Amino acid sequence: MNAEQTAPLAEELYRVWVYLSASPLLFLTLTLTAYVIGDAVYRRAGLSPWANPVLIAVLLLVGLLLATGTSYADYFEGAQFVHFLLGPATVALAVPLYRNVRALRRALLPLAVALLGGTLTAVGSAVGIAWALGATRETLLSLAPKSVTTPIAMGISEAIGGLPSLTAVLVILTGILGAVLATATLNLLRITDWRARGFAIGLAAHGIGTARALSLNEVAGAFASLAMGLNGLATAILVPVLIRLLIG
Repeated sequence: MNAEQTAPLAEELYRVWVYLSASPLLFLTLTLTAYVIGDAVYRRAGLSPWANPVLIAVLLLVGLLLATGTSYADYFEGAQFVHFLLGPATVALAVPLYRNVRALRRALLPLAVALLGGTLTAVGSAVGIAWALGATRETLLSLAPKSVTTPIAMGISEAIGGLPSLTAVLVILTGILGAVLATATLNLLRITDWRARGFAIGLAAHGIGTARALSLNEVAGAFASLAMGLNGLATAILVPVLIRLLIG
């Protein structure tokens, strides 16, 4: 096929894309398709953390948006129904939590200590490292709540003077990295108790990490759900205080 033939074809494909991009269902469909592909690769890879379905879906969608010159605002307008479902999905995490409520009660004290230590470490390490590298004040404030789920993190960031949009990106990156690295890190530390593994993953990597924990073990998923919820509450209370102490 020569250049004269390919030019009309490319123009026609562009017109089709412009027509489809006007449909609010297009980007919703593409988002779900990207995740289905990511999940298929994840299962084909034997649930390997390196084949995290969220990471694969993000890479596919980013590549598509860049290739088509589509802005994030146009994409989000069509895919915002997925964003709406984050609320019900988070509430649904209470199901494995309820099924393992007795195990949770027996571990209240160590969980409380782990929660406090994990929250302080997540905030202090992120802000401290960024400060040492010369990050701006807004970046430091945006980093502080990066280990809690996106809606809570964005609210905290806005309240303390950070950039909610930057915080959202940092939260997603934290979740993906946590889900990818958690298994290898916990194995290296020889932590075999599913309660401890799940709580650590949920504390460090919020919803994406919790999804990873649920795919491995129901008990781990229950403790990850608990950690994600409690960390959101603890971070909302402690971050304003820590920010005043760390950066004024």
